[in-house]
Amino acid sequence: MSRIAYVNGRYVPHADAAVHVEDRGFQFADGVYEVCEVRQGLIVDLTRHLDRLDRSLRELRMKAPMARGSLTLVIREVLRRNHVRNGIFYLQVTRGAARRDHFFPAAETVPTLVVTAKNTDPAVVTKKYANGIKVITVPENRWDRVDIKSVGLLPNVLAKQQARDAGAQDAIYVDRNGVVMEGASSNVWIVASDGTLVTRPAEHGILKGITRTTILDVATRLGLKVAEREFKMDELLGAREVFFSSATGSCVPIVEVDGRTIANGHPGTTSAAIRDAFFDIAEKTAI
Repeated sequence: MSRIAYVNGRYVPHADAAVHVEDRGFQFADGVYEVCEVRQGLIVDLTRHLDRLDRSLRELRMKAPMARGSLTLVIREVLRRNHVRNGIFYLQVTRGAARRDHFFPAAETVPTLVVTAKNTDPAVVTKKYANGIKVITVPENRWDRVDIKSVGLLPNVLAKQQARDAGAQDAIYVDRNGVVMEGASSNVWIVASDGTLVTRPAEHGILKGITRTTILDVATRLGLKVAEREFKMDELLGAREVFFSSATGSCVPIVEVDGRTIANGHPGTTSAAIRDAFFDIAEKTAI
């Protein structure tokens, strides 16, 4: 069965899906995106993802491609046509196709909308992260507006590849003062030495992850003590647990950072409890 993509009003075979050569997403990375999990035939945290999409569009002064209700129908149709029960959908909006010029194109330029979806095997994902992952740290070198979910991800690509070249699975950005920022495609959490679950504030310097927001809800339900504050590398390396959160990995334990073992080198109980409770507490929308 061939995959189906939605591109600017048409459902087309994935292999034939294309946008204009002068699309501003291609020319300037002038676009935003969202990735959302689908589990057991239900879309996870759709409202929060679409709220963040709206915010990203506003911050870049970009028009929405269609009303939210219509966009939701497109997402559902892409998932149905691809028979996705467990997997993800990817949504990208750009400022549209126009003659290459750094200035915004004419106001009547139609935004480009692409929606794709794919299946994943939950058992494979669980096995992939069962023993935790190894990560490296890299210097913070991104633009200042990482709170916008922009398609301009070249620093993240380089960080991910640097991690792979080093025999690790991912990377964490650290600023010049040793403050932990976020992962190359995720938010970072620690369980501090006193048992407090800590993640840095999302007002500036990191993306306000949707999974991050839902984990805060999960932590409240589990009765965990939570602090949103900065933390530095020395505290991370001495933590009881370290883990990533993201839509594609939910809650991913980290057992080694820059060759140094975290705690006993095994995934911790707090991240496991959060992962087990996450789906029950997250918003779920039928396809």
